[in-house]
Amino acid sequence: MHVIATAGHVDSGKSTLVRALTGMEPDRWEEERRRGLTIDLGYAWTALSSGRDVAFVDVPGHERFLGNMLAGIGPAPVVCFVVAADEGWQAQSSDHRDAVVALGIEHGVIVLSRSDRATEQRRAEVLARTRAELAGTGLRDAPAVAVSAVDGTGLDELRAALDDVLAGVPAPTLTGRVRLWVDRSFTITGSGTVVTGTLAAGTLARGDRLMLLGDATERPVAIRGLQSCDTARTSVEPVSRVALNLRDVGPAEIHRGDALVTTDAWPTTAVVGIQRASGLEYTEMPENIMVHVGTAAVPARLRPFGADLARLVLDRALPLVLGDRLVLRDPGRHSVLGGARILDADPPELVRRGDGAKWARRLAAMDPAGDLAGAVAARGAVREDHLRRLGLLTGQDPAGFDDIHVMGDWWVHGPVLEAWQQRLRTAVEELRQRDPLAPGLSMGAAAGLLSLPDERLLPHVIDGATLEADAGHIRVPGSRDDLGAAEPAVAELERRLSEAPFHAPEADDLTALGLGARELAAAERAGRLLRLRDGVVLLPSAPALAMRALARLEQPFTTSQARQALDTTRRIAIPLLEHLDSRGWTRRLDAGHRTVVR
Repeated sequence: MHVIATAGHVDSGKSTLVRALTGMEPDRWEEERRRGLTIDLGYAWTALSSGRDVAFVDVPGHERFLGNMLAGIGPAPVVCFVVAADEGWQAQSSDHRDAVVALGIEHGVIVLSRSDRATEQRRAEVLARTRAELAGTGLRDAPAVAVSAVDGTGLDELRAALDDVLAGVPAPTLTGRVRLWVDRSFTITGSGTVVTGTLAAGTLARGDRLMLLGDATERPVAIRGLQSCDTARTSVEPVSRVALNLRDVGPAEIHRGDALVTTDAWPTTAVVGIQRASGLEYTEMPENIMVHVGTAAVPARLRPFGADLARLVLDRALPLVLGDRLVLRDPGRHSVLGGARILDADPPELVRRGDGAKWARRLAAMDPAGDLAGAVAARGAVREDHLRRLGLLTGQDPAGFDDIHVMGDWWVHGPVLEAWQQRLRTAVEELRQRDPLAPGLSMGAAAGLLSLPDERLLPHVIDGATLEADAGHIRVPGSRDDLGAAEPAVAELERRLSEAPFHAPEADDLTALGLGARELAAAERAGRLLRLRDGVVLLPSAPALAMRALARLEQPFTTSQARQALDTTRRIAIPLLEHLDSRGWTRRLDAGHRTVVR
């Protein structure tokens, strides 16, 4: 299916034209039909001679309903621009032209309606004026057809022209994330809440779960039923008009301007950096404006950074990404001020003096197609899925960027990573010099020192800083062997134990050597000593030596037999046997017997 929005001045015959093309009444309200004036959006559909299914979104032309018009034309990729042949170009025609330019619409057909009321010369004059007015827009080369909905003149030619235009519209993306701007919400007895919108990309299916992003609501909803053009479907592909019967949401909870989006696939933001696409320079615009995107209309404050760049602060957060087109409107005068393109959907906070100027310089250097490297550099570190949600990541390989490093699901800017590594190495080396017996800098202290956005980045920083981590501490490789002033005492203890492996020193002996708990712990980390419970200190080779002696005993053996075989005391034998039990080398059978595990 294809979706086409009408555009054109009030009383140009847009609704009459849609009625003639489809046989359906687009004006939904009794007041619209009574007054002959379109007030709100209307919908109708038909099949062209080629078999293409086409849905029309009929918009109001009166300036008082410009907001409704923008809600209808915003999500549509193709426009039918209507000018009455007898009346010619009108003030509202200019408003609708400005909206087409602002939205970047490049596909459409020019329709001279009510051609039966104008002479051939008049039609030529109106077409020439219309061409001139549209010369700077995406419709400058659009085909033009003169039509009379009264006698049917030109309707076949218009259908053929629409077919030709639609054949050149790029195919939409069938897979990927969905963002459906709601243009209508109502209740059907027995069915519940129903919303409609134009599906521009992605595919919807019955049973899908989406996230509702509303003015004051953010909650999951489920698609209970799905229709397109009054026909029930199991799934719908873009571009299509869709009606969704929603579960888990009341009619008062969803309105025009809300969005239904794929869960966890879209960012929401109330601040964006924009580039002027059309209209007035930003320095000429008022501070308080109305911003239209999709079907949403949101008050906003504009902060210019020169003529073509600005910062927009919206009254509420919306699901916006790089490249989205915005229409800026003067709410007091009901006129379009211009169009904007989003360059930065996640700008930094402007906290310190000079932050605004710094960000403006970066904004001016951004590529409208996306500045992935700049986005990573500005943030220092950013999750890959956040880049994807912002519309910045579309298959690029980080290997193609010199200063981007991938660490798990994070992309880190090279200078930031280098600063983390240098700060960490400096802290670890300073601790080593200050206290050689310290086990190293704790992981928690390191994470706090670096203020990492995710502690899972720490192992990557440690590796890059050529440091090592063990037992929750970070140190310089090889530094655990450095016992500083305790080295002579540890060497003396090693000498004594090498002569009598199971004659562990008493507490007084250790004190006399100057070996306290910190010195013994450092020696154990260095693999020089083995500490058992009850303050028993042996060489790391002691368990293996003990097993050789115990294996020669008749099995099972008693604690007393083990003590005698090891030529030691009960104070040492019991902790040593328990250590062997814990390693699975011996097994305790009862209170007095053990056996060697073969």
